[in-house]
Amino acid sequence: MILPRRGEAVIVQGITGRYGSLHTKLMLQYGTRIAAGVTPGKGGESVEGVPVFNTVKEAVSKSRARSSILFVPAQFFYGAAEEAVLAGVKLLVAITEHIPVRDTLKMLELAKKHSATIIGPNTPGVIIPSQGVKLGIMPATSFKPGRVALFSRSGTLMYEVANELSSNGFGQSLALGVGGDPINCTTLNECIDLAQGLNETQEVVIVGEIGGDAEERLAKHILDRGFSKRVVGYIAGRHAPREKRMGHAGAIIYGDYGTAESKINALKEAGAEVAMTPMEIPLLLRKRRDRRERT
Repeated sequence: MILPRRGEAVIVQGITGRYGSLHTKLMLQYGTRIAAGVTPGKGGESVEGVPVFNTVKEAVSKSRARSSILFVPAQFFYGAAEEAVLAGVKLLVAITEHIPVRDTLKMLELAKKHSATIIGPNTPGVIIPSQGVKLGIMPATSFKPGRVALFSRSGTLMYEVANELSSNGFGQSLALGVGGDPINCTTLNECIDLAQGLNETQEVVIVGEIGGDAEERLAKHILDRGFSKRVVGYIAGRHAPREKRMGHAGAIIYGDYGTAESKINALKEAGAEVAMTPMEIPLLLRKRRDRRERT
């Protein structure tokens, strides 16, 4: 996975829409270099001083961008993402939610064929505070530069946990939302592999939730592959009723499948500490740092 660095060009697909234009402004204010936007039929216009093109190919040709953030309606997502990948974009941040599963699977296959990465769909995005780079809709005030990589299945909880970390002196090297649609194009396993290779990352916080088996697969991946950095987890939805959908597409429990208990136990078996509340996460991190400093 490539990550945008300070000053690298980024394009916004759907830039002239309500959300695209709003978040273009906020991303620019954070320091992200939004070099071009794309809306078919709106070529020649501009949004917040950013030139708009009719096609991704034109936008990439002018900006040399490798990353794109998509604010396009679900029914147009596949076409927009396909256009981006075929134009040479290597990182797609899919803010769009409720994308048809078949479209997501087709797009995932195409992205792998062209060595591209999709974050999402239904993701709040990715933010790298030390680089002044934000590709997403997260409130920037919650995030501070630091050494903790934060990966979350929930967008809102990502903001809450980041705020708890920042308020307690634990800034973030990276924060990434894997997305709330049924299919995540970037998995927690891939996130942990990414964190392993980031020298600026000392600890990892995983914010999971009930439903699916992403956290169990992550725990097995850590045990099978090994992971040298400290991991603290938090699982949302411990008190959710069984067989009742709770917001996210994957946040549902059938029998013993997808329970908070199975996820907590799996993470603990993999060597992670698990917080019972978001407020406990920085406490666990501080205890670990204190133990390391004493030894």
